[in-house]
Amino acid sequence: MDFTPTPEQTAARDLAARIFGDLSTPDRLVAAGTGTDAELWKALCAAGLPGAVEEVGLLGLVLLLEEQGRTTAQVPFAVSCVYGLLAVAAHGSADQRARLLPGLRDGTEVATGALPARGGGGGGGGGRVWVEGGRLSGTVAWVPWLRDATVVLVAAADQSLWLVRTADVRCEPVELTAPWRAGRLVLEGVRGERVGDIGAAGVAYDDVLATARTAFAGLQAGVCAGSLARAVAYTNEREQFGRPLAAKQAVQLRAAEAYMDTEAIRVTAYEAAWRRDEALTYGTHALTAAWWASEAGRRVVHAGQHLHGGVGADVEFPVHRHFLWGRQLDAYLGCGGEVLAELGDLIATEETTEETAGETTEETEESV
Repeated sequence: MDFTPTPEQTAARDLAARIFGDLSTPDRLVAAGTGTDAELWKALCAAGLPGAVEEVGLLGLVLLLEEQGRTTAQVPFAVSCVYGLLAVAAHGSADQRARLLPGLRDGTEVATGALPARGGGGGGGGGRVWVEGGRLSGTVAWVPWLRDATVVLVAAADQSLWLVRTADVRCEPVELTAPWRAGRLVLEGVRGERVGDIGAAGVAYDDVLATARTAFAGLQAGVCAGSLARAVAYTNEREQFGRPLAAKQAVQLRAAEAYMDTEAIRVTAYEAAWRRDEALTYGTHALTAAWWASEAGRRVVHAGQHLHGGVGADVEFPVHRHFLWGRQLDAYLGCGGEVLAELGDLIATEETTEETAGETTEETEESV
């Protein structure tokens, strides 16, 4: 495994870091309130970053989302790239790619995803969607950035994937822990267009879900890194009895634990992304990244607030945004226990499949 970024990935990451750093400042975030920063989204699209994801792969997207997470930038970058660009590029028909990818690249189309068919992990709130005759009905309790999206990738109960236009659905505003412009998706016999082969519905679903888990784990790594950086800066500046708070052993240990948790999130997300880019199996690796992002991410953003002392309780202080995003990503990726249970089931299934394949091979050799 080699997680060293390619020159193209490095260039894209550095450009994203500069744009997010320049435009997603605390003052601008306060001004944006619970809305999307349209100017920032326009700048990202003008720089070609959404379109660059096709070239830099999932690992490149993870690097870009780390930079978004550091500043908690309020743009639908993650959802549009995961449920739009990567999903359509990998599983869309030639016609779908020709129609949708240009708009997703330049930002005139914004995608999001509603994958409620399996509990927990990168698909939004609970609910159930069924399909009959190419028409979708049902609800999804909350879908991130739905109020900004023009198209939604929806998973039906049979794990088939469908694209629907937001102009054809009902969207009811939902307020989340983080200001993600979410909405409740209501489908009432909406005509959709299928994504992926009819005979292999679960294949596309599993890939999109694993991609989402990996990408949002990368976003969580950035959120945690930003929270920890603010805590380190604060404890170095804040003095108590003539000494910086950072000089105290208890503060150093808490920060060290948060750092190790952040690195665990980052490296597991990198591994899962690298494996997808190399066309290797990565379902268990994506679940591992999601588990670390959920469990360790929650610990890190709590530590970030704790290390700020009384200031950490101020909901208008910048570190509080990292806390809100970290808790929202924890909920979005799924409860740690649920993710761990799914990981165990998947490992057991893969081992059983390998054993069966081995037995079949032995029987074939014996018969020959």
